[in-house]
Amino acid sequence: MTPSLNPQERLDWLRLIRSDNVGPITFYQLLQRYGSAAGALAALPELAERGGRRNFKVWPRAEAEREMAAVARAEARLVAWGEAEYPPLLAELDDAPPLITLRGRTDLAGRRAIGIVGARNASAAGQRFAREIAWDLGRHGFVVVSGLARGIDAAAHGGALESGTIGVVAGGADVVYPEENRRLHEEIAERGVILAEMPVGTVPQARHFPRRNRLVSGLCVGVLVVEAALKSGSLITARFAAEQGRDVFAVPGSPLDPRCRGANDLIRNGATLVESVEDMLGVIGPAATRAGLAEDRRRFASAPISSESELSAARDRITELLGPTAVTVDELIRECHFSPSIVAAILLELELAGRLDRHPGGRVSRR
Repeated sequence: MTPSLNPQERLDWLRLIRSDNVGPITFYQLLQRYGSAAGALAALPELAERGGRRNFKVWPRAEAEREMAAVARAEARLVAWGEAEYPPLLAELDDAPPLITLRGRTDLAGRRAIGIVGARNASAAGQRFAREIAWDLGRHGFVVVSGLARGIDAAAHGGALESGTIGVVAGGADVVYPEENRRLHEEIAERGVILAEMPVGTVPQARHFPRRNRLVSGLCVGVLVVEAALKSGSLITARFAAEQGRDVFAVPGSPLDPRCRGANDLIRNGATLVESVEDMLGVIGPAATRAGLAEDRRRFASAPISSESELSAARDRITELLGPTAVTVDELIRECHFSPSIVAAILLELELAGRLDRHPGGRVSRR
């Protein structure tokens, strides 16, 4: 766990993560390379130019200050990775958000949690089950996490309001979506906690929801799916959970109901079948917790920087090897025969220049 950032450091972190083409993985690589967000901000234009983009501009200080003021007006807090209020399990992800906005009871973010997700057009029986099992999980000491959507999400939050619930939103922590959940959103902001990766004031777009889903699973020791179609956001959350090493649970349903086919398919492929809270506790255990960082994996002391001659020799070869089909970074290293540090440096330059996309599973492709 790192000490709390001072106001200037927090502002620098915000400017860095809001700058063009700087995602969480790139953010941490920059901190490792330059030792601080201030050092990384100073280096961004040159790095982007090496990758092929000129006139790169970092996020203006004035814009960052405006966002900080908006966070305060929303009665929320901007919490940095490694600080005491940052959720410990979320912090273990390679792409953990460097900064999150928390609105409400920030103490809940540090407690052990279970995610409950499912269909927006859920059946009455499915919503009742989600509400009841959320209440039962709260009785056993778990915080319930969901995405504040209609249907199963809303029912799960409702069942866990008294014991503790976290609503993870795709937009800003102050933006209500969908509008029909306004009252629930306000209740969670008062009695639970709203968590967001996007800036306050952000209206959610379709591309934001998969990012939200990885946070729902990342916060939890396990995720329960209650009613989900074969192609649904709930199954995306379940896939993230499996990739993150979380337990995946599913409630079986009628094969005649398309809302249940996704959950049934999860069970067919190894998810734990759940009919009551005891089925989940038998896997996780009532006192189980994976919260707490085993080690501070990101050491933010300055790392040695490869010489320009080394980088120049590698740049053309790595760019040549990259294409529109995503490959793992390990494959690149094997093919190009350069060190991992040099490959990481070139990929960093290309990403800042807007010429590289990162994909789940440590894969990259050229734009």
